[in-house]
Amino acid sequence: MKPIWIVDDDQSIRFVLEKALLREGLPTRSFTNPREVLAALEVATEVDGPQILVSDIRMPGGSGLDLLEKVKAKLPGLPVIIMTAFSDLDSAVSAFQGGAFEYLPKPFDLHKATELIRRAVEESQREEVAEERMAAAPEMLGQAPAMQDVFRAIGRLSQSMVTVMITGESGSGKELVARALHKHSPRANGPFIAINTAAIPKDLLESELFGHERGAFTGAQTLRRGRFEQADGGTLFLDEIGDMPFDLQTRLLRVLSDGHFYRVGGHNAVKANVRVIAATHQDLEQRVKEGSFREDLFHRLNVIRLRLPALRERREDVFMLTRHFLQQSARQLGVDPKRISEAALQQLSHFGFPGNVRQLENICHWLTVMAPAQVIEPKDLPPEVLGATLDWGQTLVLAEKTEPARAERPEEAEKPMAMALPAGFAATAGALNGTGAQAASASAWETGLEAEALALLTSGRSDVWDVLTRRFESRLIMTALANTHGRRIEAAHKLGIGRNTITRKIQELNLE
Repeated sequence: MKPIWIVDDDQSIRFVLEKALLREGLPTRSFTNPREVLAALEVATEVDGPQILVSDIRMPGGSGLDLLEKVKAKLPGLPVIIMTAFSDLDSAVSAFQGGAFEYLPKPFDLHKATELIRRAVEESQREEVAEERMAAAPEMLGQAPAMQDVFRAIGRLSQSMVTVMITGESGSGKELVARALHKHSPRANGPFIAINTAAIPKDLLESELFGHERGAFTGAQTLRRGRFEQADGGTLFLDEIGDMPFDLQTRLLRVLSDGHFYRVGGHNAVKANVRVIAATHQDLEQRVKEGSFREDLFHRLNVIRLRLPALRERREDVFMLTRHFLQQSARQLGVDPKRISEAALQQLSHFGFPGNVRQLENICHWLTVMAPAQVIEPKDLPPEVLGATLDWGQTLVLAEKTEPARAERPEEAEKPMAMALPAGFAATAGALNGTGAQAASASAWETGLEAEALALLTSGRSDVWDVLTRRFESRLIMTALANTHGRRIEAAHKLGIGRNTITRKIQELNLE
């Protein structure tokens, strides 16, 4: 493990922290001034570089705030803890603007100091793992079973030229799937051309797709190649195909049938060597019944259907996606990436995300700009997320008031305790009482559980037990660890399980 770097001109402070951290099994390296630290950073390797930097503010030979700025420029992901006397608290607050992880007021309680450093170490290790994953991340992210099905389908289609229909709600990432299908196909070296048929006015869409000859209409001063010609030898992605005008559907069907089309105003057929991938958020079968979408075109496009799950169906991916988008937003804005606490992640994961992955990306962009501190806490989440949590809490309170008590229903007395918490339960508990320690009554959350289980069962999934059990165990362990400030043995004791059991569960549930 990499050492904790301690910077302070006071030898007694360095000595006390060194001994305390040594007892915790944390290696240290001490410095007396910022100049020594900067010199050491120049020659530090990946192995002996700092895991955490703990620095005083006022030292002979340099300021801790100046050191913070220079270290962050070199190692933006390094957690830095600033030590300060009470009279320097204003400086400590300003240090947060420079990206400090936390400040440690002097004189400090040694137990609290080591606990803070331990928390910073865990955060650092978590960020290192996240960065490694991001560095090796493919163009699409997802660990949920539903996303793994999508990845498997992309793999099976990788050597195929077959037409694919991608269905899914708006913002769920349909274009990313189309790009992945193109990238892993024999046409990968050809162009990928995307067009949103709903975003182009009807009278321009025909020219946009098929091009036009010079003089075909007023303003057509030159020949223009359409998207089909631009995609020659590659892939054409037709997004929101359900909104295509009916008369253009006939022309599209002809292209898909024989591979030829005519530019607007043209008399010579143009050959199209194009693979078509279509996408829609609409129910095309229903539009066919209504007569607004051609049945023969539907069957021509619907050779292989690939359904992309909504984000609420893959909540376990919210953690990974959030960290990814925070890193991405920071790169786009040229700022240090912000970290997000486990509590904030838990609350965010229970948001409904009507805008799906696109909405989560926008939320992360908002947090990068608007969150006041470098570590995002639940209170920093945007209003739509906090408001949704409150609404859920009100629903639970109503359920508690209206549902008969468990003891009043003898037929329920012998039922075993349910094995999963409903979506939003943890966030609700926090919204109702601020700690999550006193949750809504059993009858209330069991009602929510029944609704959650029913929704999963009716969706056609065959892994409902595993999904809900994982969520229940994850939430229970995370709540216990939060209650014990991360002390696993104490958390295991309170849960009534063994130390080895909680360690194994943390690994199995990817809670490290």
